[in-house]
Amino acid sequence: MTLRTRLVFSVCLSLTTGCSIHDRYRASADRIIDATLASNDSWKKMHELCDGIGHRLSGSRELERAVDWAVASMKADGHENVRAEPVMVPHWVRGNESAMMIEPRTTPLVMLGLGGSVGTPPDGITAPVVVVGDEKELDALGNGAQGKIVLFNNPMPPYDKKTGSHYGETVRFRGKGAILASQKGAIACLIRSVTARSMRTPHTGAMRYDDKVKKIPAAAITTEDADMIARLAKSGAQVVVRLTMEARTEPDAPSGNVVAEIRGREKPDEVVVMGGHIDSWDVGHGAHDDGAGIVMCMEALNVIRKLGLQPRRTIRVVLWTNEENGLAGGKQYAKDHAAEIPNLIAAIESDSGGFAPDAFSVECKDKSREEVAHRQINDISRLVARLGSFKISCGHSGADVSPMKDMGAMLMGFSTEGEKYFDYHHTPADTLDKVNPDELSRCVASMAVMTYVLADMPERLGTPR
Repeated sequence: MTLRTRLVFSVCLSLTTGCSIHDRYRASADRIIDATLASNDSWKKMHELCDGIGHRLSGSRELERAVDWAVASMKADGHENVRAEPVMVPHWVRGNESAMMIEPRTTPLVMLGLGGSVGTPPDGITAPVVVVGDEKELDALGNGAQGKIVLFNNPMPPYDKKTGSHYGETVRFRGKGAILASQKGAIACLIRSVTARSMRTPHTGAMRYDDKVKKIPAAAITTEDADMIARLAKSGAQVVVRLTMEARTEPDAPSGNVVAEIRGREKPDEVVVMGGHIDSWDVGHGAHDDGAGIVMCMEALNVIRKLGLQPRRTIRVVLWTNEENGLAGGKQYAKDHAAEIPNLIAAIESDSGGFAPDAFSVECKDKSREEVAHRQINDISRLVARLGSFKISCGHSGADVSPMKDMGAMLMGFSTEGEKYFDYHHTPADTLDKVNPDELSRCVASMAVMTYVLADMPERLGTPR
């Protein structure tokens, strides 16, 4: 080999193995971003899903319409292996419901029953209300909750860019409030809606029971009504509320996880998954939670296909069913695809709304792989810097992909700017008009670039070069 030949070979080798992910994929990323921002079908898909179908609670006719719509939509986009994989899901029905304060004056309370709650007797439950801020205040009541309705009035702190929404600090009473109240002899439970801002809009969400404790009805009331009741109680007035709920749980119902692919050109059995959950609560349109999440993944795949980009590995969109009140879709997917886990490059979940793109996170049981993946994702994120100032973090991903963690999978989360998310979360206000089409398009472009690069780069995510 001549000196000139050796030099040429050395330069070629450095270009293919020595350059950064950012350098290698700059042109492809710009092409994806430019095409997405110029034109894409994400808003059309959002309109069809949110305005055309609406909310999509597990077990409902609307959810199955959405599953059928997603299959038809991704077939029309020309994707491969489009199908609905069967899943049995919980079927909770809200029914008619109401709450009325009848002492010290008569006024309706704006409420939403919590998902999974039992109902009240036909005539409702009428009882005095005791107000507590947390578990310590409940314990301090002694027998004071016996035969009464417990109201957990635990305010959610305002959103902070550094510390986030504080959702985890306050949502615990939605989850276990009925158990705590029943243990003290209460006959019903009310919670302050989990939000920092409200225009008298109630927020529903999943709750749970303990089979060792009597099941009592549970509902959310608005922050405004919770504060009013708390002020009245503090002044010495007796507050009496009548709660009426027809809530019931019916036998599990058939549903499905929707799947579609672009098959890889060299390693089709190695897969990058991206997706969100197709179900929603039975109020609003499920626009931010999680209509935007599934649409951005559907359209990211569509953009990649329209550009004729076929990566080394397969990119698969998965729209999981029943995230909101059971996680049946995520659990079933992990079970059905367990044999593929060694060939799963990454599973990315988008479930934080359709606001401006903000962050990627990575999570893996093998922390050494997680650390390597963090560095690689940080390099890839430079490709989408024009779409937002992305934060890259470790240790968390998403609910639907979480059942694959203990199987050794590399998990990721895609997050959007969170200041307004919990204004609409699980409320009748989660409607299409709250989604900004330009921000949604930036999310589509971000997901398209990330998944394409992960599926095409020579090295596997989490593997040192």
